[in-house]
Amino acid sequence: MTAAETLPETARPVLVWAEIPVTDLEKAMEFYAKVFDYKMTVDTNGPNPISFFNNDMNGTGGHLYPGKAAKEGQGPTVHLQIPDTLEEATVRVTEAGGTLIGGPVPLPVGRFHYAQDLDGNSIGLFEVTA
Repeated sequence: MTAAETLPETARPVLVWAEIPVTDLEKAMEFYAKVFDYKMTVDTNGPNPISFFNNDMNGTGGHLYPGKAAKEGQGPTVHLQIPDTLEEATVRVTEAGGTLIGGPVPLPVGRFHYAQDLDGNSIGLFEVTA
């Protein structure tokens, strides 16, 4: 029996890892650090340089890697939790060179705003309800 089979479906994580392709890793790291307050560094231990969103590897995570974003509107949207308010995060997105798309969208557990990073990747700025 696998570990996933021992957990009830509601306790099993839906998302375990996210990878976002970027054309300029250094500029993308600056964007994500500014918008989400990540402490990002380049890791060159694998076949490609990558930059983790959280270096402690606890919980769901992800990284940026050299690649090409899907055509606008055709790729997935990764929703990332912001460190403060949605209003502050949307200002940082535009200051960092990103684009806001629609929103905000209210949910019972919080609210989010669609945006695009420097490469046109769809991201969600997610604010958890206090």
